[in-house]
Amino acid sequence: MTDPRISGAKLWLRRRDYILISSALAGVVALAWAYLYYLTLDMARMAMPTMDMGTMAGMREWSTADFALMFLMWSMMMVGMMVPTAMRTVLIYASIARHANNQGTPIAATYWFAVGYLLVWTIFSLAATLVQGALDNWGLLSPMMVSTSATFGAALLIAAGLYQLTPWKDVCLKHCQSPAVYLASRFKPGIGGAIGLGFGHGVYCLGCCWAIMALLFLGGVMNLLWIAAITGFVLGEKLLPPRLRLARASGLAMVACGVVFLVYA
Repeated sequence: MTDPRISGAKLWLRRRDYILISSALAGVVALAWAYLYYLTLDMARMAMPTMDMGTMAGMREWSTADFALMFLMWSMMMVGMMVPTAMRTVLIYASIARHANNQGTPIAATYWFAVGYLLVWTIFSLAATLVQGALDNWGLLSPMMVSTSATFGAALLIAAGLYQLTPWKDVCLKHCQSPAVYLASRFKPGIGGAIGLGFGHGVYCLGCCWAIMALLFLGGVMNLLWIAAITGFVLGEKLLPPRLRLARASGLAMVACGVVFLVYA
C-alpha cells in the first residue's frame, strides 16, 4: 500500500505548484493592467483642451519612439488580456511536466511554455502596431485610438462576426477549450520543446481570437472597460460548455450590429 504520508506530500507539492504558478501569472497580469491604467490616465491628461493635440501620436507622423511606445502598449495589453485565458492550459502543462519528472523524463519548466505562448502575442502586437499606424495615417482613428468612421466600425463588426462562423474558428476554439490532448501528445524535452509547445498553443489561440482583438479599434484601444469586456468574452468562449455555441451566437449578433451600423451611418 502507498504510504499516506507520501501521498499527502505529493498532494501538498501539487497544490503548492499550482498556487505559485497561478500567483506568478496573476502578478504579471496585474502589472500589465496597472500599466494600461497608467497609460489611460496619461492619455486623458494629454487630451485636455488646454493641451496641444498636435503633440499626440495620431495627429502627426509617428516617430521611432511613438512606434516603440505603441508596441509596448499592445504587448502589455495582450499580456493582460490573454494570460488569464491561458492560465488553465499553463496549469495543465505544469501537471504534465510534474508527471514526466516523476517518471524520470523531465521536461522544461512551465515558464518556458509561457514564454512560447507570449511570443505569439508579441508578434501579434507588432502587427497590430503596424496596422494602427496605417489607420492613423488614413485618418480612421482618433487620438484616443477609437474608430472615426461608422463604415469602418461596421466593417470590423461584420468581419469579426463572419469569422466567428468559419470552420477555422471552430478548430481553434475546440483546441483552446480542450488543450490537454494536444499538450500530452506533443510535448518534447528541453527548453526548445517547451517553447515550441507554448508557441503552437499560442497560434491556435491567435486563430481563435484575432478577429475579436480587431474590435479594439471599434470601442477604443485604450478603453479599459472595452478591453475588459473583450477579455471576458474570450475567457467565456474558452471556459463555457461548447454546447452553448457562444461563437456562433456572437458571430450572428456582430454581423447584425454591423449591418445596422451601415444602414444608419
